[in-house]
Amino acid sequence: MAGFEPLWRQHVDGVTRSVHCFAGVLEGLQELRREGWTPGIATNGAVDIQHAKLNVTGLARLFDGVAISEGVGVRKPERALFDAVAAACDVPLSAGGWLVDDNPATDVAGAQAAGLRTAWVVGGREWVDGLREPDLIVSSAAGAIVMLRRLSR
Repeated sequence: MAGFEPLWRQHVDGVTRSVHCFAGVLEGLQELRREGWTPGIATNGAVDIQHAKLNVTGLARLFDGVAISEGVGVRKPERALFDAVAAACDVPLSAGGWLVDDNPATDVAGAQAAGLRTAWVVGGREWVDGLREPDLIVSSAAGAIVMLRRLSR
């Protein structure tokens, strides 16, 4: 196992070199926080990779709570991951909230089952037939933030 660690570090470093934050997202999250929102992230993946991506993009400092599937032991769409991020934000999941994400089956359907409202980032895809539609359909994460800010006024 010891020989695996340097290779894994190279992989994590390579992933972090390839990620970026989309235009308008950092500024939009700062505005949401100023307006009293409590942003959190529920994400599937390996803990070290997800934390590295959040740090390199500058997103880590803008979220009150993070729940990563590897650390929690379940993946979206499981409710336990949404419960974990709500707990990390020190907010009960029953208080409601929003999920902004791009996967209809795991992200949107999982959040809906957990009682959250949803904004689906289209990304050039078609909605999956048979799934309950999201509350909002947006073209980008920054666009979702703009819509959420409008809805909260």
